[in-house]
Amino acid sequence: MVAASAFYAGRVYEASLLSNDSEHADENLPKKPIIYLYPSKETDVSVKVLYKGDLTHTYPEYGNGWKVRAYPDGKILNAVDGKEYSYLFWEGVSKKPVVYDWSKGFVVEGKDVREFLQKVLSEKGLTPKEYNEFIVYWYPKLKDNTYNLIHFASQEEYDDNAPLVIEPQPQSVLRIFMAYKSLPEQVFVTPQEIVPFERKGFTVVEWGGDDASY
Repeated sequence: MVAASAFYAGRVYEASLLSNDSEHADENLPKKPIIYLYPSKETDVSVKVLYKGDLTHTYPEYGNGWKVRAYPDGKILNAVDGKEYSYLFWEGVSKKPVVYDWSKGFVVEGKDVREFLQKVLSEKGLTPKEYNEFIVYWYPKLKDNTYNLIHFASQEEYDDNAPLVIEPQPQSVLRIFMAYKSLPEQVFVTPQEIVPFERKGFTVVEWGGDDASY
């Protein structure tokens, strides 16, 4: 478990800042979910995102789903265009409200975000390559905020809104979705437990996020 004391305060702030709890639903605007494929051997793979919303951007082109040849080192060859990719990318706008429990998570000063993400994402099971790509995308969006309230959705919550259908079925799947909002002051939240991820056999890793500061 992450030693969270360095990243959250023991003072309760105005309740309106934490109003997006189980009784409040945010419009979900997931940003840059990307999917890595790590089969045990060279494998033809079909990937579908059954997102409960509209896909707005995909790379490579999604069509009716991705059909690729995946390699143990993460390399992906797209069957449609024959080109090589490092991962599969999608973004979308949800048609259903998504609930985040803002009473649980971490409060992190903008200046501490990079160190925090390196520590937490590593402990959650991302490789340096994976968490570096996560940080390069998200750090510029959080670093100038006075404080950030960060909540990692459970894999069950993520699966409910954006199920993945992958054939052949992977043996281990890690999906990390970070929702956050900018705060003017520190708040007290219950630190989330960080459960390490064990990679076994054909492994799929995905990360994405949502700016819920509105």
